[in-house]
Amino acid sequence: MARGLSGAAGLFKVGSQLFTAEGPRSIERIAKLGFGIFLDLKFHDIPNTALGAAAAAAKLPGIRMMTLHASGGLEMMRAAREAVPAKRGSPALIAVTILTSLNAAALKQIGISGSPSDRAVALASLAQQAGLDGVVASAHEVPKIRQECGPKFLIVVPGVRPTSASLDDQSRVATPSEAISAGADYLVVGRPITAAPDPRAAALAIAAEIASARRP
Repeated sequence: MARGLSGAAGLFKVGSQLFTAEGPRSIERIAKLGFGIFLDLKFHDIPNTALGAAAAAAKLPGIRMMTLHASGGLEMMRAAREAVPAKRGSPALIAVTILTSLNAAALKQIGISGSPSDRAVALASLAQQAGLDGVVASAHEVPKIRQECGPKFLIVVPGVRPTSASLDDQSRVATPSEAISAGADYLVVGRPITAAPDPRAAALAIAAEIASARRP
């Protein structure tokens, strides 16, 4: 898959499914092909464990960005930042705010009050306070996060679905052009590419839509 998408994607995401099945070997194989890697393992643990996990991840080849849950708290995020200092060549630390599969009703079920938008902005502000480089958030929250955290704070948008694509298990989604127009820096596109009959053609079509989108 990675070879077939060469030149059609900026980074390749390694998430919990692939990492659980293949471990660091999967990262090493992709890195040997010359691709940058977005390590999306969403660390969420006590500060000392998050520190160790982030430090170990940063030593893997090709890692450009890695994720942890903002809901792990300020001290956990600060511990990860301590393990991976903000300097040239270090992976960007990106905090996950509210998963794009969750809506207001789902948040209420797990005891989180307020709208997904309000919670995402609050968690983004906390991540910035911890010194992280950016956040993962749905396209719907991007304008408010941008206003709260400024132009240099990275915003990674998952739940991206072309107009004709299935929503799958996602709730708060956007098309590629909508996400870019909202102010996203990076888009995460999974099944619309990996499950397509022609993944490369699907990736190139999304890339073309991104290129034609009006940026804020």
